Amino acid sequence: MPKFDDQCVFCKIIQGEIPSYPVYEDDQVLAFLDISQATPGHTLVIPKHHIQDIFAFDADQAGQVFARIPQIARAIKASNPKITGMNIVNDNGKIAYQSVFHAHFHLIPRYTIDDDFFIHFGDHTNEYNQAKYEALQTAIREQLKA
Repeated sequence: MPKFDDQCVFCKIIQGEIPSYPVYEDDQVLAFLDISQATPGHTLVIPKHHIQDIFAFDADQAGQVFARIPQIARAIKASNPKITGMNIVNDNGKIAYQSVFHAHFHLIPRYTIDDDFFIHFGDHTNEYNQAKYEALQTAIREQLKA
């Protein structure tokens, strides 16, 4: 039985309380057009039960959602011959621009470099040396052992 949050806009969409434009649905996942349409075809993929963010997924839940993303992405790409690529974005936490606290994945079709969507990755290579990389590596690996 799906778990819902009565205050969550995506849970309300899943339950049909708020209209949406679904492009894919099964017992685990709902994919629907993002109301903002960053680029034409911008689609959200969400689990059909309330999971706050990536940190709250267990392996089975993640597998259920992630297994469907390539199929949905291919369908979006095939829907318009002008789509030449796709960004898949997942924001987790307010600091990372998450605005709806129900896990979701943005599939954002890309048309040209001028299609009004961009991501900036700062280059801080000059701030790191072998010791800093190894300290980060060790800290993360230690958490994976837990």
